[in-house]
Amino acid sequence: MSKLLEGKRGIITGALDQNSIAWKVAEKAHEHGATFVLTNAPIAMRMGEINALAEKTNSQIIPADATSVEELTNLFTQSQEVLGGKIDFVLHSIGMSVNIRKNIPYTESNYDYFAKGIDVSAMSLHKMLAVAKKLDAISDWGSVVALTYMAAQRTYPFYTDMADIKAMLESIARSFGYHYGLEKKVRINTVSQSPTKTTAGTGIKGFGDFYDYADAIAPLGNASAEDCANYCITLFSDLTRMVTMQNLFHDGGYSSTGVSNIVMEKMGIE
Repeated sequence: MSKLLEGKRGIITGALDQNSIAWKVAEKAHEHGATFVLTNAPIAMRMGEINALAEKTNSQIIPADATSVEELTNLFTQSQEVLGGKIDFVLHSIGMSVNIRKNIPYTESNYDYFAKGIDVSAMSLHKMLAVAKKLDAISDWGSVVALTYMAAQRTYPFYTDMADIKAMLESIARSFGYHYGLEKKVRINTVSQSPTKTTAGTGIKGFGDFYDYADAIAPLGNASAEDCANYCITLFSDLTRMVTMQNLFHDGGYSSTGVSNIVMEKMGIE
């Protein structure tokens, strides 16, 4: 297979452990010839195994709190110095809900927690893009991909405030995508992934049952983290130069399927 990212430079956020999509993206980007820096919040880095990934992919780690404009400015400035030029691709893989962690029902959301979730999981994309644009840090025809979930369009009670946050994330990608595309041809998309057995995903109440349900609905089954990484590589590559401001479903057909024979059979419906 040809190396789709040969000579390209990137920033990959959110790689926590071998189960995370960002980790798989880093591995695939390395296989496809890219050089990149890895970044995560300092507290997440202490919890994860990012040093092993950095060694495997010959990458440098630059810690950054994605809610801090100052730290993001340092991230983009330092990344260009480390990589020797402008950034060609960015993966935004950042999500956190304190309300979900504390099992607080959506209708009783703690608003301080809600605001924290918005800042970490959605506003961080706007801050990241605003910093990059101000520094002119992303190459013309560069690509930014943010990971999302279809709870932004449909109601999944267990996803609580993160559903609203993902809707905001997708809106930021469209709105910023227009301005960045017009001025620098930078393309910005979101990838709406299947339920995936990541550390974050499995922490959601009832995740296991829903994973099996989605797998039974989707004609191709659930897309794995590795499948998602492959898709992200195509979006970082020059093969998708005219794709921007899109929310792209990567879910084995789940989002287009009303019901499946498998689910009907399990319910005893003939």
